[in-house]
Amino acid sequence: MNISAIDISILVIFLVGIIWWALKNGKSSDSDSYFLAGRSMTWPVIGLSLFAASVSSSTLMGHSGEGFISGIAVFNYNWISVLVMVFFGLFFLPFYIKSGIFTMPEFLERRFDKKSRYYFSFITIFGNVFLDAAATLYTGALIIKLIFPDLELFTIIVIMAAVAGSYTIIGGLSSAINADMIQAAVLIVGSAILYFFALDSIGGWEELYTLFNEGVWLKLTRPMSDPTVPWLGMWIGIPILGFYFWGNNQVMVQRVLSAKTIDHGRKGVLFVGFLYLFTLFIFILPGLIARGINLFGVENLPFEMIDGSALKSGFGINTDQVYPRMIVKLLPVGLIGIILAAMISALTSTLSATLSSVSTLFTMDFYKRFHPNADGKKLVWVGRITSFLVLVFAVFWAPIIQQFDSLVAYYQEVTSYLAPPIVGTFFLGLFWKRSNEKGAFFGLMSGLLLAAIIMISKYVLGMEIQLHFLLLAPIILVLSVIVNVIVSLATHLPDEDKVKQNTWTLDIWKQESEELKNVVLYKNFRVLSLLLVIACFTMYFMFF
Repeated sequence: MNISAIDISILVIFLVGIIWWALKNGKSSDSDSYFLAGRSMTWPVIGLSLFAASVSSSTLMGHSGEGFISGIAVFNYNWISVLVMVFFGLFFLPFYIKSGIFTMPEFLERRFDKKSRYYFSFITIFGNVFLDAAATLYTGALIIKLIFPDLELFTIIVIMAAVAGSYTIIGGLSSAINADMIQAAVLIVGSAILYFFALDSIGGWEELYTLFNEGVWLKLTRPMSDPTVPWLGMWIGIPILGFYFWGNNQVMVQRVLSAKTIDHGRKGVLFVGFLYLFTLFIFILPGLIARGINLFGVENLPFEMIDGSALKSGFGINTDQVYPRMIVKLLPVGLIGIILAAMISALTSTLSATLSSVSTLFTMDFYKRFHPNADGKKLVWVGRITSFLVLVFAVFWAPIIQQFDSLVAYYQEVTSYLAPPIVGTFFLGLFWKRSNEKGAFFGLMSGLLLAAIIMISKYVLGMEIQLHFLLLAPIILVLSVIVNVIVSLATHLPDEDKVKQNTWTLDIWKQESEELKNVVLYKNFRVLSLLLVIACFTMYFMFF
């Protein structure tokens, strides 16, 4: 793939500009500034930052690849997640912001005890380091190497780590968020440009619809045998994963905690939900179009759904190459540089978010616990050292991932086993006053045990589990919740102060209703939430 000097120049200018902008807007005078951007962010900034942090290079690669393989089914993860965002904004977000917490595990301690906090913090850090940071570098480097084949994989990894680390380590979350704001705009505009060029290449929307109208290519509701998203898994499995990602994940929620007010936090979440509705067009449909225009030039490719491994072994098609191939094949000189900048944005913003997450978790959940008198400057210094060490480790671990394909290929599946007990604990903690610290801990441990049994059976013993992982997730959730309930009822009453400060009541809803009486409709969070929910279901029924 030959890239012009003009496109490379655009890419270099973009990278230098992002680093300059991020460092210019960094805040690191105290722990609030470094870890939560001074809790001063407005809703447009929060929304764009959430979008950039949630869309990794592997998302671009995965969404377009799934579009090529099975059509638009993967969009179910996105539109269902938007409904989850609305629920999160209505109920959980106010408690997070009012409490003044720095981390999600910290909320578990406020509601339950230290054991639950340490457990959640440890597995989050472990996942951030071994999976998120390293996998982001590795998958991003794979894409970039397709476009710059002469560069060594490790060299690309080091360059990307240096770009993200240069501003995140020095400027903290404020630098990351300000970089995200620009990167999200480039990502959205660049991907939209590629979509319109792709649509033109196939002859327009009518031709696309005519070509793929038969079968389930353009259908969101899939049969139970569908390997991507069986219809029942869409309704009972995806909401669990969605809530974990948007409501419990430090990488995402940390940006919400930076909001100057609850209202700004809520509207930032709504804004990213609105943006997510467009991912069908800018990320997924280009992959489906690639199938229609025979992007790989393979003769006699059956016009039917074939899984990724069969496409690779039988036809020599690597669906990870769909997005970069479309960039080089469809776009003119100059625009290629912009789309490459969008891809780099996806990589660096996700890596930056992960670094911020780990440094905050380690500093506030562990270091500060053993050094309670440490001042803000000391905490910032510890956060910087943590970010640097994590980045170095991720750089050297990333190339090793290619020897362990399951770390990347089954990341979403492994998450679906580990997330349900955490989601259940948060829900019971907020909505059930009787849940106590013993119930929470044993609920988490029982869920972890069940998840371990499933993973060992499947990955170590090679046993075949018939149920789709989206159907296993709710089973793990229900069992861990049952354990939580039984243990809580069998033991002492929870601490009254903790319950009062950290559980939702109808009085909260009534109080907010009073406050919203004088708010104009277009600024009313509930009205905006309702409109977003209607938009979600409208899109669903359009592609039912």
